[in-house]
Order: sequence, then C-alpha cells, then structure tokens
Amino acid sequence: MRKNQVVFLICLGFGISHFCEAQLMADRDKSQDIPFKKTILFSDFVSEGVAVGDVNNDGKLDVMAGPFWFEAPTWEKHEIYEPKLFVAEKEWSNSMLNFDLDVNLDGWVDLIRVDFPGKAVYWHENPKGMEGHWKVHMIHETVGNESPNFVDIDGDGRKDILCGDVANKQMIWLKAPTKPGETEWEKYTISQPGTPGSENFSHGLGYSDMNGDEKPDVVIREGWWENPGDPTQKDWNWNLSNLGEPVSHMYSFDFNQDGFMDVFAASAHERGVWWYENVGDGSNQKFDRHLLTEEMSETHAVAFEDLNGDGQKDFITGKRFYAHMREGTGALEPAYLYWFEYELGANPRWVAHQIDDDSGVGLNVVAQDINEDGLLDVVIANKKGIFVFEQMGNSSK
Repeated sequence: MRKNQVVFLICLGFGISHFCEAQLMADRDKSQDIPFKKTILFSDFVSEGVAVGDVNNDGKLDVMAGPFWFEAPTWEKHEIYEPKLFVAEKEWSNSMLNFDLDVNLDGWVDLIRVDFPGKAVYWHENPKGMEGHWKVHMIHETVGNESPNFVDIDGDGRKDILCGDVANKQMIWLKAPTKPGETEWEKYTISQPGTPGSENFSHGLGYSDMNGDEKPDVVIREGWWENPGDPTQKDWNWNLSNLGEPVSHMYSFDFNQDGFMDVFAASAHERGVWWYENVGDGSNQKFDRHLLTEEMSETHAVAFEDLNGDGQKDFITGKRFYAHMREGTGALEPAYLYWFEYELGANPRWVAHQIDDDSGVGLNVVAQDINEDGLLDVVIANKKGIFVFEQMGNSSK
C-alpha cells in the first residue's frame, strides 16, 4: 500500500468541532486504492486553465489548454493562438481558467479563456477543421474573483460564467448565447455595487444550494446570495456568513445528513482543506470549521465529482505550483495532486488518496471520462505543464 495515503475522520462532539486524524494508513488494504496513468502532454508553462472537448469532431475527447489543443488519442499538439512560454518563477500566464462550450452553436466546441484576474474573458472560435489560429471574441472586459464558475445559472442546459465585474464591484453572471450564430453574452447583476467577492483578487466562489430549497445560490466566504427563482432578477437577497480565510472553489452539501447545508473549501494561498458544518437552527446559519488536512498549501482549484463511482461525490484538489513564485507558503514543497473520498454519515469521513506528487493543480481541475471507459479521469494545467491522469480502475480487479 502507498504510504502517503491518510484517512481523516471528522469527529463531532460537545457542541464544538473536533478534528481527529484517525490513523496513518501505512498498510491499508490496497484494493481500495485507484491507480492512475500519468501522461505529460506539455512540460512548459503556458496555461493554468484546462478544458476537455471533441475539438475536431472525430468522436474522441481532446484537451485544450491556453494556446494549444491536444488531439486524442496520440495527443498531437495544435495551436489555438500564438503561444508564449512563461517563466514559472517570474510571471503568470494570460490563461488562468479554461472552459469548453459550443458558443455559437455551429456544432463545434470552442475554447473559453479567462485572462489574468481583473482582465477580460474571451472565447476562441473553432475553425471547423481549417488550418490557422482561431478567431477570438471578447465576452466581458473584466473578470473578478480568482475562481469564476462555469455553471448553468438559468437551467437552460447551457453553461454560463459566474464572476465579479471588477469595474462596478458587483457579482454578475454572463449568459451564453442560445441561438445558432449568436456570439453576444448577456450580463445579469446579482448584487449591488461595492460588494465583496467581486474584485480582481477576491478568493472563494461557488454556485450551490445553501438553504435546502433546491435552487443553487451564489456563495462566497463572506456570505451568500439567495437564488430568487428567476436568476435574471437583480439584487439577490444577501445572507451574511463567516466561511473563513481566502479559498478557491466552494461547494455546499449536507455532509453530515442533519438536514442543513454545509460547505467545503480549500485554502487558495495558505494551508488547509476544510468542511464547514452548519450548526444553525434553520433560520440562522452558523458554521463550525473542521480541518481535513494541512499537508498541502495553495490548493487553488477544487473539483467535486464522484471519482470512484460509489454514488458519493468526492473532492479533487492539489497544490498550485509556484502560485506566488518562490514566495508562497510551501512554494518549494512537492506539487501534490489528491482526491478526497467522501463516506456519507452523521460523522462524515474522508479518505485522502494521492494521485501524484509532481504536478498539482492550476486554477481549474477537470474530472471527466476522457477515454470513455466509464471511469472519471483528471486533467490539469499549471506551471509544471499539462497533464492527463487516466483512471485505470480499482487495483483489486
């Protein structure tokens, strides 16, 4: 068994939160471990965002990361726009997060690229098999918050962009075009001007149900905006909360099955992966923080997917290598990539599995079945390069 696998047991008692590191699983049953095949698509720094889609319409899922797309199954590299190699120790890139969407509904997947915090978000139009760089379109001139979400806000089956509007310091969402040939994105405001979470370097953002009404809300670490039912409505109702220090992607779920929505978050630039237990009385929310691990620093991206197919969603995160060059917390430590296996119960339990120790995460993580074998794989891009981790199935099989 791998010696780097640890079980974290969250214990509740005496009305306050307790953390119990159950045991170091030096000899845990190896049948519960999942092997991954690591493929390095590119070993230089061009992007901290990544997306997956069938770029050339051949029925196979390809990888897009900043200026390149990699053609499955051989991962041949093609240019999307003029590439620039960035120096990991000295600079950031112009591709912080990437998303995939057929924006203009022409039957070909396009690339959405979020530039440096506070700058614009663009979409690059797939040339439909033609040679040359992709035509670029601006979606919005400023994007606030370092963890913009790519989620379906209005339930029309098309993913939208949830982010801050830096110019007005408002939380907004950008609605994707819905008719063939359309290229304009509509902007809708969620908050009043001057609200937290909307500035260029704000940390922490999620789109999850916070009050159990089955409508996703917009959550930041300072509180959350309640979904009014019609997401195009302005000035969503604000609820003040305290969800800790600067984090990355945030997700809500009733982890301890007590009927109240809890929150999962990971530190963006320090140490800590936590779940926040909702200990309120239903009308008023109060959150107790439970620590899962401090082993990794700068966990600047989190995905929430059922990685092992047991019916419960797990968390995938890791260290963002050189997030603040050599000055960040734990900057020279190994770039770990982990998944946290969630076990449902009144005392929720997570098992931390190491996927890799020389990659980490960037600004977004993709967990998707890229080779269509029925198992979720993990795809990342960061200052170490661009990587695909193919899940090989349970090692006991």
